[in-house]
Amino acid sequence: MLFVEQDGSQASAQIKAFDDTWQWDKSAAAAYQEVVEAGGPTSLALQSFRQFLGENDMLAYLAMMAPRLLELKRVLKPTGTIYLHCDPTASHYLKMLMDAVFGPVNFRNEIIWCYKRWPAKQDNFQQMHDVILRYGKSKTVVWNQLYEDFTEQTKKRIKGGMKIEHIVGDSGKILIRPTSKKSLGVAMCDYWNIPMIAGQAKERLHYPTQKPLALLRRIISASCPTDGVVLDPFCGCGTAVDAAQELGRRWIGIDITPLAINAIKGRLLGRYGESIKQEYEVVGEPTTVPDAKQLAEENPYHFQYWALGLVGARPAEEKKGADKGIDGRLFFHDETDAAKTKQIVFSVKAGHTDVSHVRDLRGVIDRENAAIGVLIVMEDATKPMRTEAASADFYVSPFGKHPRLQILTISDLLSGKGIDYPSAAQRIDKTFKKAAKATSKDESQSLPLD
Repeated sequence: MLFVEQDGSQASAQIKAFDDTWQWDKSAAAAYQEVVEAGGPTSLALQSFRQFLGENDMLAYLAMMAPRLLELKRVLKPTGTIYLHCDPTASHYLKMLMDAVFGPVNFRNEIIWCYKRWPAKQDNFQQMHDVILRYGKSKTVVWNQLYEDFTEQTKKRIKGGMKIEHIVGDSGKILIRPTSKKSLGVAMCDYWNIPMIAGQAKERLHYPTQKPLALLRRIISASCPTDGVVLDPFCGCGTAVDAAQELGRRWIGIDITPLAINAIKGRLLGRYGESIKQEYEVVGEPTTVPDAKQLAEENPYHFQYWALGLVGARPAEEKKGADKGIDGRLFFHDETDAAKTKQIVFSVKAGHTDVSHVRDLRGVIDRENAAIGVLIVMEDATKPMRTEAASADFYVSPFGKHPRLQILTISDLLSGKGIDYPSAAQRIDKTFKKAAKATSKDESQSLPLD
């Protein structure tokens, strides 16, 4: 379960890793310059935005989105469709930008995704919708017509073989004659009433911008053929990937943080079982110690998230005091009493380590009353380090003895070695919430999409 601590509070350390805030800085200016100097409609659009908006965070966002949209257009098949989700704050700017990139003639829909949530007191109408912009790459795009079910009253009329008569304002009568008693329903419109994920829903992972599976099922079913490929270049917690797998489509998901990739792997494993590991590959994660060292040099936080992901742990909160010295945590149960939650605390070191780091972790184990402590290191442990670790004694579970302080190298983890504690078959791992099981299937247009 992402982004929620044991007490239900928000996990700011993890949210920081997924932070999508944009600001006008050197990287935004460089992206702007690159697109503008390339010329064309997108260049003119960005120049207009700069003249109108000035150098601010919104311009930074548009400048960073422009080259990504241009690249997505390049890789999109001629019959392909792109869906861009945004909130009303930026939807009007993004529509103009997408007009510049894909051409106004390739605009297909502005979909209004409506939902309900607990209202907040404010001097405005409650915001209860987001916008999804749909563009094609050419005049001919894949389109699978989707249908919404008739009302019960309409079903009765169809069943009786009657024609259906509606009155629409001052426009007179519109007659609808069902072609058969097995009519598929009413052609779906651009107003989608799909609920947000409920707090106790099985699919809820507590990811800040998690979308409902129903939303992605609908998009994929409408625009991706059964032999097509779904690409989500900002895949977050992997809802599009999950929906594509469920519907039997091929897929590619991209994200910048190892924490996201670990979340998606855990999500797929929870829904589809161990066999899913044979159906995908991860490109870009470290596979060797030199790769890991490079990641540690480039981004120490991402290295930490990646290393913790190798053992199924989650990053700890960045708090002062009580949590000092803890980089990650893993919760488990090895007793029938579910209230007796045990924890493993982690310390991750990418640089040189010595016996002092082992002693520090031992103190953290005692302070936190943890069952086990694990020190993840890049270099091999020295003899004094191993001796100090051995002196920490054992944690005794109903299934045997486990060293209370363990040292694992990156080489150990890459070779498949894990933590010595009650096995997955013996415990209930509370690190990640398990999503509902699913089986891959192709969802036809006659199946319910919500």
